[in-house]
Amino acid sequence: MAVQQSVGQDPYFPGNGDLRYRVHRYELTLDYRPAPNRLSGSARINAIAGRGQLTEFQLNLADFRVGRVKVDGRAAHYTHRGGKLRVRPAKPVRAGAAFTVEVQWSGNPRPVSSPWGGLGWEELEDGALVASQPVGAPSWYPCNDRPADKASYQIAVTTPSAYAVVAGGRLLTRTTKASTTTWVYEQAAPTSSYLVGLSIGKYQTVLLGAPGPGGVPQHGHIPAHLLPRFSRDFARQPAMMDLFQELFGPYPFDEYAVVVTEEELDVPVEAQGLSLFGSNHVDGARGSERLVAHELAHQWFGNSVSIADWRQIWLNEGFAKYAEWLWSERSGGRSAQQLAAAAHRSLSALPEDLRLADPGRKSMFDDRLYQRGGLALHAVRCALGDDAFFRMLRGWAALYRGGVVTTAAFTAHVARFSDEPLDELFDAWVYGTALPPLPSSGTRAAV
Repeated sequence: MAVQQSVGQDPYFPGNGDLRYRVHRYELTLDYRPAPNRLSGSARINAIAGRGQLTEFQLNLADFRVGRVKVDGRAAHYTHRGGKLRVRPAKPVRAGAAFTVEVQWSGNPRPVSSPWGGLGWEELEDGALVASQPVGAPSWYPCNDRPADKASYQIAVTTPSAYAVVAGGRLLTRTTKASTTTWVYEQAAPTSSYLVGLSIGKYQTVLLGAPGPGGVPQHGHIPAHLLPRFSRDFARQPAMMDLFQELFGPYPFDEYAVVVTEEELDVPVEAQGLSLFGSNHVDGARGSERLVAHELAHQWFGNSVSIADWRQIWLNEGFAKYAEWLWSERSGGRSAQQLAAAAHRSLSALPEDLRLADPGRKSMFDDRLYQRGGLALHAVRCALGDDAFFRMLRGWAALYRGGVVTTAAFTAHVARFSDEPLDELFDAWVYGTALPPLPSSGTRAAV
């Protein structure tokens, strides 16, 4: 069982999520028509009340028409304004009790606005995809939208039969009736709301390497005309999977899928058990291979081991950035030390006002956080030595599998693998803002 961290309201998004209860399962039934961009859905949400009696609670849901809300089978009073569905059960839920919420909704899904543009459900020229990080999940389903409230999911999507539906998890059934097909996926592992991935498009499905006994099934879903380029660009993903299982421990989910859309995306999109790439990420020359490694690494760091709140985002992005360097080092490219030096040179020419442990909402996705996060991990590696460092990483992924973490939990975990105190290292790299000297192998204190 995963170790859990004490979690409070997210200071970056205080309007998202509700601490008064936690969800342990979502069952979503969706019907989507691409041409009019019309979504209708019903959700059955199994949850557990917190320490106090639950006379009311809220879900996050964008601007849809809500048709019905029930709690434990009884009609509930609700209001729906400003992306919040406030629910008052007919009978209060006692402290610690399990309860079930049912919601029906319909409308034309669109991204929710954010400082980074639209997030969540995105209508494509011919299909749709979901890109929810960090707060886009309410753009298509009602949820307790905070990363620490992880739950299992079953998602059934009905759409015209010309389209394929890909979601994170295991495909249970695919049933065609007349001109529509219903796809049912199960994601049994605890999943944060923003990491529920979905793509609807006209794809060809290919197997990425035949897994042996105990191997991880890996599939690609791509437009047929992009298949030749995809076949080269993703050819080494099975080798990445093997390497990351060696370095980080067993892959934490049942399967892994990648989708390439017909359209260009600014960056790939991470989801649990699923990554989405744009057509611009396949060039037939492995030009985006580091991003293939980055998204795969997130399955361990960010998805299985999730952050307690968005202040901790470097524990997602710094780890995935360092995985890029590890893949390069082990696949014949530049070493992690060389890539760390390049990152250090880049950061030295930029403002030194970013603190990894609490970057602020505006800097959550600043490239400096990614680069400095990778450097911080390289500093830890240099201080511990390779044997202890990789034992530490495998232990981190195992101890918190399916759980949530904080920076304080990570520093305490690392300390157990070091013969000497590392307070100065973390003060410099994680809690400070000034750029420390470049860490190098063979030094015991990379500060």
